[in-house]
Amino acid sequence: MGKKINATNRSRTPHSKEFLDFIASDWQEQIPQTQKVWEVASYAKLRRDAIAKKLAGKVLVIEAGEPKTRSNDTEYRYRAHTAFSYLTGWGSEAVPGSILVIDARTQTPSSTLYFLPTAGRQTDEFFANPAIGEFWVGARPGLQEVSEILDIQTASIHDFKKKIKELGKHLNLDSKKLLVAASTMRFVKDDYEISQMREAVDVTIQGFGDIARSLPKAAVSARGERVVETAFYARARQDGYELGYDTIAAAGPNACTLHWTRNDGEVNNGDLILVDAGVELNSLYTADITRTIPINGKFTQAQKRVYDAVLEASDAAFAAARPGVKFRDIHNAAMEVISRKAAEFGLLPVTAEESLLPENQHHRRFMVHGTSHHLGMDVHDCAQAKREHYQDGILEPGMIFTIEPGLYFHKNDLLVPEEMRGIGVRIEDDVLVTDEGVENLSGALPRTTEGIEAWYSKALLGG
Repeated sequence: MGKKINATNRSRTPHSKEFLDFIASDWQEQIPQTQKVWEVASYAKLRRDAIAKKLAGKVLVIEAGEPKTRSNDTEYRYRAHTAFSYLTGWGSEAVPGSILVIDARTQTPSSTLYFLPTAGRQTDEFFANPAIGEFWVGARPGLQEVSEILDIQTASIHDFKKKIKELGKHLNLDSKKLLVAASTMRFVKDDYEISQMREAVDVTIQGFGDIARSLPKAAVSARGERVVETAFYARARQDGYELGYDTIAAAGPNACTLHWTRNDGEVNNGDLILVDAGVELNSLYTADITRTIPINGKFTQAQKRVYDAVLEASDAAFAAARPGVKFRDIHNAAMEVISRKAAEFGLLPVTAEESLLPENQHHRRFMVHGTSHHLGMDVHDCAQAKREHYQDGILEPGMIFTIEPGLYFHKNDLLVPEEMRGIGVRIEDDVLVTDEGVENLSGALPRTTEGIEAWYSKALLGG
């Protein structure tokens, strides 16, 4: 399964009989240890049963995917396909190239997880294959071990082609239909997923504390945004698996560029810095939080005016979010405030009410993105779901999504009062729908200007 690397211009591993006999000898026997079933296993089984019911009569094939090449023979850190990890419970430890097969042709569906197990010392793989060899990338788990931890039948990937030939005509399911089904299932999170999201949010909040403590150094560094970015990245790697997405560390006018991930700008006292970041856990669940922080710890009057307008829009979105309403109602509630504030700032050629009309939307000049997106194993979770289930979908307990309004006043926007130009503000929280309303999972991170100033001062003192 591992790809061959063309290394003819490098030092080669010896293959003399003497060397092969020597390197294969005198290794301690590896006796498989009984493994404890992972907590996620029972939830993954329910998910497989649910998708089998949706697509009954077919055989579903879900691939983990192969590693992605960064350059030549170097690869990006591996992450299995979300649908694969969701249906198996195998997150950051998944073996590349693994394949899940769900046979939904019978009333009781069956599942088999195919992957390439460790080859032991019977072949030269362990020392000679830099793509998959144990000496190069570490040992892979055995079939028995994975079967025990995930409570699923396992088989060698070498048996997969034989299995495919046996299935033949039953493998005619539209792959898009499968992706849509797997995506739609993730709207409502189970108890395990909610616990993972809480943990991802908690670690991310700790990362924001690291960000605050990095700002004095960032303010005297040539590329201060990188100082902020790497402070958060250290937290993601220490307490999680990876970043959920590229961190945005946008200081000053860079905050008006929505996906500013270059992070190569200066961090100047007197400016704001907008940081959009999330930690992805080993389970692959990620948070997604944004805070806009005064670099010297204090908001100016102009900055506070813009910030408070965004906070009012966020509060309106929170007030609209509850079971039974449409997902898009959250955005509409935020936009009513954004339009009104834009009118108050003298930015609109029409009234706030007129701007809200579909044929106008002048206020969107200052916030071109949406207010919310679903969140989970993907930062933009459930992305393959149909519109009627997403934007027009009804909120249910167990759904998790963001609320993230913003205002972005570009430095060269002549409509904007001069004192507000170059100010970009976004406030983003992660929200769980409950039976009664919503819970702000990221509520421990302050949202008000006063709260942020106090939190910043405390963070600098090590709090």
